[in-house]
Amino acid sequence: MKHFTCLLLLFLVLITSFSSTYSTIVSHDDRAITIDGQRRILISGSIHYPRSTADMWPDLISKAKDGGLDAIETYVFWNAHEPARRQYDFSGNLDLVRFIKTIQDKGLYSVLRIGPYVCAEWNYGGFPVWLHNMPNMKFRTVNSGFMNEMQNFTTKIVEMMKKEKLFASQGGPIILAQIENEYGNVISSYGAEGKAYIDWCANMANSLDIGVPWLMCQQPNAPQPMIETCNGFYCDQYKPTNPTSPKIWTENWTGWFKNWGGKHPYRTAEDLAYSVARFFQTGGTFQNYYMYHGGTNFGRVAGGPYITTSYDYHAPLDEYGNLNQPKWGHLKQLHTILKSMEKRLTYGNISTVDLGNSATATVYSTNEGSSCFIGNVNATANALVNFQGKDYHIPAWSVSVLPDCKKEAYNTAKVNTQTSIMTEESSKPKTLEWTWRPEVARKTILKGSGDLIAKGLVDQKDVTNDASDYLWYMTRVHLDKKDPIWSRNMSLRIHSNAHVLHAYANGKYVGHKIVNDTKFDYRFEKKVNLVHGTNHISLLSVSVGLHNYGAFFENSPTGINGPVKLVGYRGDETIEKDLSEHQWNYKIGLNGFDHKLFSTNSVGRHLKWSAEKLPSNRMLTWYKANFKAPFGKDPVIVDFNGLGKGEAWINGQSIGRYWPSFNSSDDGCSDECDYRGEYGSDKCAFMCGKPTQRWYHVPRGFLNESGHNTITLFEELGGNPSMVNFKTVVTRTVCARAYEQNKLELSCNSRPITAVKFASFGNPSGHCGSFAVGTCEGANDAVKVVAKECVGKFNCTMNVSSHKFGSTLDCGDSPTRLFVEIEC
Repeated sequence: MKHFTCLLLLFLVLITSFSSTYSTIVSHDDRAITIDGQRRILISGSIHYPRSTADMWPDLISKAKDGGLDAIETYVFWNAHEPARRQYDFSGNLDLVRFIKTIQDKGLYSVLRIGPYVCAEWNYGGFPVWLHNMPNMKFRTVNSGFMNEMQNFTTKIVEMMKKEKLFASQGGPIILAQIENEYGNVISSYGAEGKAYIDWCANMANSLDIGVPWLMCQQPNAPQPMIETCNGFYCDQYKPTNPTSPKIWTENWTGWFKNWGGKHPYRTAEDLAYSVARFFQTGGTFQNYYMYHGGTNFGRVAGGPYITTSYDYHAPLDEYGNLNQPKWGHLKQLHTILKSMEKRLTYGNISTVDLGNSATATVYSTNEGSSCFIGNVNATANALVNFQGKDYHIPAWSVSVLPDCKKEAYNTAKVNTQTSIMTEESSKPKTLEWTWRPEVARKTILKGSGDLIAKGLVDQKDVTNDASDYLWYMTRVHLDKKDPIWSRNMSLRIHSNAHVLHAYANGKYVGHKIVNDTKFDYRFEKKVNLVHGTNHISLLSVSVGLHNYGAFFENSPTGINGPVKLVGYRGDETIEKDLSEHQWNYKIGLNGFDHKLFSTNSVGRHLKWSAEKLPSNRMLTWYKANFKAPFGKDPVIVDFNGLGKGEAWINGQSIGRYWPSFNSSDDGCSDECDYRGEYGSDKCAFMCGKPTQRWYHVPRGFLNESGHNTITLFEELGGNPSMVNFKTVVTRTVCARAYEQNKLELSCNSRPITAVKFASFGNPSGHCGSFAVGTCEGANDAVKVVAKECVGKFNCTMNVSSHKFGSTLDCGDSPTRLFVEIEC
């Protein structure tokens, strides 16, 4: 018996040891997230699995880890996973489990933002449209139907994660989860039911027993035990309402998204680094970049309306997965220094010293020493401050980090990282041989033949269930000479919420309307030629992403909500005939979509494609061509210059909506971008008067690398496909500016460095491509020094010092620096 007892005790010890080895205790106090009892500095970045492909995930996550990240944050996209009620899809780039396991394999943590409302510029904020079409449905409030469906999906995701042991409490990488999303921004619109709903969310989430803390971002006074967090361009001034919550930043917006017709947003590396350093200076301990890799809105997932297919977001990793330099490298250096100060930032006593003129020093002290930040929040004036008996020059709108409170190791405004100039190029430009066929809509337009009939006009969401961007509204009207409205001067007047509207009368095209703002509430009126007898009115409503943000956004009308009228004019007399309550036929989608003309296994293959007289500027037309994949591993893009608007497929997989004919406005851009001062989505914008998006990502995983590939286009507005061609995105030029006493790393992104075009150590000036030698310069030939270190190599690292480049003449107050331009 004694022997059995010893064996039992040994077994229990082994079990306890195994459990402690393969589980992580995640909690928090008022200072930080704790992991196995230790406060941590955690730096995270958002990568959304459906906005890239599964074969891209390992490289993206590796680059995030190399950039100094501890965790990857992602939303979970309800409408992608449950496109029809109780019919689920977790395949391909929707394989959430595979994505989380890839994060785990790379040795990073994960933050799972289940929501399931996500916003995210995603179609309908992530809600499935079938949910909207359930009886008596109201989103994000006390509504039994909504709460039941939300709980069902949330529970399914949690159970999937538990089954695969992916929560940290089970030994997995998920250290935090989120329920709801930015509800604090809209809660007041829902009154008392809003407070009751958010309490229910907290209780429901807590009941799922995931073993890690739950977050509620942008939710002041979040119900316990939820942790409230901040979202925005800056969160240094944020203080949690609950004194037991640490200061967490779930979304540091690294740039901004693009709208069709909008300019290209740009947030500088200096300003983004400033926002991060200020956050940690003021007591922050967890920060997440939104986005770290933005990626691509494949298919019809872009919301808005009018969100582009590109979701690049000017993130540290660009849409294709390349390092966005200098942003990636400048932040990496900051992350390294912050991590070196982790114990002091999480356990140290905090004191602040006012240095005057908008400059402050913050000291984090422990028994082992101190770490300091000196921040200058003045947007225009540099600061010369004396701190602890030593002078420091702090540029305007910058933070200096002193890990030992003596020597500046990093300043947010002093970028010592290369700038990579990405180029779109064709290795062997080749004109594609196109075939084409019309979208067969004659029966629809002329006879009003549809899928269902209803009395009156209905919202597009109610009919399509979001199965298509396109919905035909068709009705008939009988006129004779005795009809009071009859006139040879007659118009069709439509009050519409369609994002794009096309109108036909008796098979003839009347015109279309494209909205140039985001109101989507307008009147369309055009002259029509009608006949005595029966006339057919056919209206094509087009959606370009459903609303994704705001209180009650699910009620935003889409489609043709009327009234629809015929208007006759006889001199000064106007007579109207309202067609709104007529019997209307509805057809969901277009015939080419029904026949899957975009598919490699199209059911409409018997339908003929013509190679004769390739039309251009022809509406509602399908085009198809074969091509070979560009050689190599560089990211592939397709140039849609010359096209109008539509959707594109590669080997049957949608690469998203295209709309290169939609240019941004001609004003609001500037040649110079001053990083100083608060950033907004319009600051430093560029590409005025040019297409909002001309190039579209073709993931290598969509291509047959050795063999033929097919591109299929559906052109809605009319364009010229002969100008379409495939290119790769490569690094051909790299520029860098590095201050003395720093290390400079140069890389050509998997290509060898071929030449040094410019190098000068001293006080050079100018911009990349037009650098110039200054008034003082090092004794050694900087070009030769850099060439010796770098030419022929894929990357090189050198110390920027007078020892290496030779003593300089007196440069006065100008800091000594190295400017370099290399060719790849």
